Amino acid sequence: MTALAQQGKRYNILVLFTDDQRFNTIHALGNPEVYTPNMDQLVKSGTTFRQAHIMGSLGGAVCAPSRAMLLTGRSVFQVHKDGGLIPATEKTFPEVFREHGYHTFATGKWHSDFASFNRSFASGDNIFMGGMHQEKTGGHWTPRLHHYDSTGKYNNAFAGNQFSSIYYADAAIRFLREPQQQPFLMYVAFTAPHDPRTPPAEYLSRYDTSRIALPGNFLPRHPFDNGELTVRDEQLLPTPRDPGAVKQEIAKYYAMISEVDHEIGRVLQALRESGQYENTIIVFAGDNGLAVGQHGLLGKQNLYDHSMRVPLVFCGPGIPANRQTDAYCYLSDVFSTLCDMTGMPQPATVSGQSVHKAFTQSGFQGRPLLFLTYSNLQRAIVKDSLKLIEYNVDGQHPVQLFDLSKDPLEKHNLAQEKSYQKKVTALRTLLYAEMRSHGDFCDPTKESWGFPGRLKWEDALRINP
Repeated sequence: MTALAQQGKRYNILVLFTDDQRFNTIHALGNPEVYTPNMDQLVKSGTTFRQAHIMGSLGGAVCAPSRAMLLTGRSVFQVHKDGGLIPATEKTFPEVFREHGYHTFATGKWHSDFASFNRSFASGDNIFMGGMHQEKTGGHWTPRLHHYDSTGKYNNAFAGNQFSSIYYADAAIRFLREPQQQPFLMYVAFTAPHDPRTPPAEYLSRYDTSRIALPGNFLPRHPFDNGELTVRDEQLLPTPRDPGAVKQEIAKYYAMISEVDHEIGRVLQALRESGQYENTIIVFAGDNGLAVGQHGLLGKQNLYDHSMRVPLVFCGPGIPANRQTDAYCYLSDVFSTLCDMTGMPQPATVSGQSVHKAFTQSGFQGRPLLFLTYSNLQRAIVKDSLKLIEYNVDGQHPVQLFDLSKDPLEKHNLAQEKSYQKKVTALRTLLYAEMRSHGDFCDPTKESWGFPGRLKWEDALRINP
């Protein structure tokens, strides 16, 4: 138990969650092109995990299992076994805090079932029960939202008439202005910068497309078939990728991030005005990354760093300011960390590992390795800055090996170089051991890992009941 928990003080918790925000899209973390003053302030005020990852997904809608993993502290195979939803046997961290006297509130995206939302939260408003704002219904400019429904039916949808992020920030601000008789936990899940990327003009005007740099790992097309080159995300621009079109997409992506940064700032200001800022643990994170032109890709259905790494920042009492760590961790480790920081009991179902020692130990090591998954098409292992990705596409198994310490953009594949063959063998052995230990349904000893072609979400449910 931390010194924070031993004090016996009931700290509030505010979780700020963005949608499809890549780890390196914050000015204070080394991206001079993007304007994020409020995220910058969080980085300066707290501890940043620069090697925070999601474990992956077994289907194209990566954000659904990512959110389920965050909320339940479970692995991708465990949450996928539950259909990507949160069954009654699994407790979310808001549910645990609610059971122990916290007023739990949510606004924004809930990419799961109604029942788990109502178990988790005692109140909320402007709730989005879906995966993305569809362009055909107005996208972010006409979000389909719900007021909190104590019956759990949520048949009270209404259409908004302003940008989605404003609705979520407004709901959070209203809650913060209410008198609080008990400690609170707020879950504010923005739907930006997820596409459709249609940012307000005032934010897009900040970005001159002619001055946006192409990513250092830009390619017109991916060098081989990764099994998911025709998924929806990859069809948002034609292939081969046009450099000018990619730069325009990056400008819109950054503008969406600047817009949500502004709304985050409004929520943080309301927290200060409530008098609760110094008494609140703040967690800022994204649910997954996005390629936006890197490696010839646009989406998140791959295991490169741009899609697996996410921003993760903790701020608040007992948390060192302006500290950054390269310790490996998963987004699913947040649950266990919050329990450790507050002395809250952790359910036996949680498989995440607390990172709270990063706040007290300068040499905190984190996880020894990372295991990453996508569908039945891609698996990866990361250890000691070496990353091995193996693919399973139509019986073919291309392999990539990257030295992330020298090649953070994952441009130079070392898998065929003679001097790295022992590393390839050792990492592949470790990868297969991780697959077995996590109950992976793929069998790497078979030519097609047991499942030819692209695995659909419903297929995975049938084979991993």
